[in-house]
This record gives sequence, structure tokens and C-alpha cells, in this order.
Amino acid sequence: MRKRQILIIGNNDNGCTPELEKIAYDTGAEVAKSDSILVTGGLGGVMRASCHGAQESGGITVGIIPQDDASHANEFCDIVIPSGMGLTRDFLNALSADGVIVIGGGSGTLSEICAAYMHMKPIVALKNSGGTASKYSDTYLDHRKNIKIVGVETPQDAIKYILENIST
Repeated sequence: MRKRQILIIGNNDNGCTPELEKIAYDTGAEVAKSDSILVTGGLGGVMRASCHGAQESGGITVGIIPQDDASHANEFCDIVIPSGMGLTRDFLNALSADGVIVIGGGSGTLSEICAAYMHMKPIVALKNSGGTASKYSDTYLDHRKNIKIVGVETPQDAIKYILENIST
């Protein structure tokens, strides 16, 4: 049976505060504890911190990076997929996931949310993390109401929601 794949998205190095890094680290650890595979964009900030947390909790991490050279990935990626696609790799990230967790974020994060939304992936946002996550918590992206972006308070709540709402 295939393992669940959970995507964590959010701030890159730019704008990633120590508080966001802590939330991301804890969320990555929760992904690992749920026996799921962590998928990220493989770079810095939230991606790096969540991979670090997952690795230290015995999990497997996958980084799908926009560059064509694996050396750009953070050191906590077990598996690196150099897409060479630039920002269009956001769609690969979303489609590789069974569910998505949003921590902070800006326009790149929103791009991944949109891709997941169009493909009706369960999306959960940590309300207290600011940025895109806070802005879109407990909302739909448009009139179609494909899937609600559910706002939660803790990494544990995020994993619980994702596990209850994905099918593998």
C-alpha cells in the first residue's frame, strides 16, 4: 500500500521568522509521526524547517525544487527532484500531495494553494502563522467552492484534519 504524501508550503527564506520555522519544524515532525511522507518545494524557510522536523522524527522527505540541479535543495531532503521547471513546479508539488498544509506564505504559496484547490486536494492552513495561511483560512478561493481551506490552530490539528480527509 502506498504511503500518504503530505505537502507543506509556506515562506521561503525571505520572511520566514523563527516563529514560523518552529511551527514548520513541529508540523514536519507530525507528518513523520503519522507515517506519511513529507513533500515540500525543497528550498529554505518553511520547507527547510519542516524537512528538518520530519527527518529528526524518523520521516522521509521529498523536495521538488524549481532548479535543474539537486544541489539547490536543503540538506534535510532525503529525495530531491530537480524539476528544472521554475515556478511551474508549484503544480507538481500540489499534484504530488494527498493533502496540503499551509504555514504563512506569500504569492508562491498562493500559487500552490490554487493548484491544490483546482484539483480538490484537502487544504488546511495554520491560522496563527500569518501571510497566505491566515488570509485564506476558513474560506473558498472562488464561487465554485471546490474545497474549503480549513483553518486550524496547531500542527496536530492540521495532521488530524488531513488524515481524516485524504484517500490513498
